[in-house]
Amino acid sequence: MQETRTRPAVLILLGPPGAGKGTQARMLEQAFGLVQLSTGDLLRAAVAAGTPAGRAAQAVMARGELVSDEIVLAILNDRLARPDTARGVILDGFPRTPGQAAALDALLDGQGMAIGAAVSIAVDDAAMIARIAGRFTCAECGAGYHDRFKQPHEEGVCDECGGTAFTRRADDTAETVAARLRAYHEQTAPLIAYYESRGVLQTVDGMGAIPDIAGALGAIVKKVTA
Repeated sequence: MQETRTRPAVLILLGPPGAGKGTQARMLEQAFGLVQLSTGDLLRAAVAAGTPAGRAAQAVMARGELVSDEIVLAILNDRLARPDTARGVILDGFPRTPGQAAALDALLDGQGMAIGAAVSIAVDDAAMIARIAGRFTCAECGAGYHDRFKQPHEEGVCDECGGTAFTRRADDTAETVAARLRAYHEQTAPLIAYYESRGVLQTVDGMGAIPDIAGALGAIVKKVTA
């Protein structure tokens, strides 16, 4: 009789803005049947559903305050109890500190789950600034382009829908991106050390082609879900 996995794996993706975590998480969902759990999406869903933790979060946000770790963990705990997480989950946006990571470990143990791998998507800061600062999108269909890496075939005309209006995010400037990268490194360095001490840290080169990054992540997922 085939052995049934009793502790679904949890994959944590660590990487700065623009490193492609969302893209890779969606690809892992499709390839391995994992469930991507974004903190922001979880909060909105819990508020919409009117769960006890969701009502608590709504009250805090209505006051313009940050939702506490306790509320986030309660919402996450409710979500992990649902049957679709049986094969494992990908956490996006949580934890952000070693304290949150330790609390998450305790929560997962109570759910019969465990961190399979915390994957740091390593990037070159200068290259990331060039990658993000040059982005722009079609205002009609949302197709993405880049000043250096992906111009429309016909200048000023979207390849996908033929639209001629394009937009750029106000915070996608070189200065803003550099500041976000500095903040990420400062905040995440202790978290990387935490998972390294736990023996679950993995590092993937985030500057390669998307399929190459997906292949490296897939190899990690295969090991932790075997």
